[in-house]
Amino acid sequence: MAESRFVYVTYIRTTPAKLWKALTDPEFTRQYWVGTHQECQWKKGAAWKLMIPDGRVADSGEVLEIKPPKRLVLSWRNEFTGLRAEGFSRCTYEIEKQGKNVKLTITHEMDKPNSMFIGAVSNGWPMVLSSLKSLLETGESLDGTRKWPKNL
Repeated sequence: MAESRFVYVTYIRTTPAKLWKALTDPEFTRQYWVGTHQECQWKKGAAWKLMIPDGRVADSGEVLEIKPPKRLVLSWRNEFTGLRAEGFSRCTYEIEKQGKNVKLTITHEMDKPNSMFIGAVSNGWPMVLSSLKSLLETGESLDGTRKWPKNL
C-alpha cells in the first residue's frame, strides 16, 4: 500500500481510443501539457520520458503495464527539480467507457510518507487533465497549459 497517494477522476465526452491517443501521442500531448511530449515505444518494459520543449527531461520511468485503450501503468521519477531524490512513484491511468463518456482515473502514488513529489503532482494533474478534457470536448485546450512556463 502506498504511503502517499493522489487520485483524480474525470468524465470526458470522447471514446476510449481517442483518449488513449491523447494520453500517448506526442503531438496531442503538446497541446494540453504545457508543450511537453512523451518519448516511449509504449510496450511493457519500455523507457518513458516526459520531455520539456527545450530538450530537458522533466520526468522519466518505465512502462510497467499497458493494455490499450484501458490501462497504463508507469514508474515515474522527476528529473529536473530537487524532487528527483524521492525516487520513483507509480502512475496508473484507467480508462472506462460509460455510455457516451469515458471515465479517466489517474492514481499517482509512492511508498514514501508525505511525499513532496505526490504533493506537487496533486497540484499539477487537475490543470493538465482539465485541459485534456477541454481539448477533447471542444477542440481547444486551456490557455495556461499550452506553453512551458518561462520561470522553470
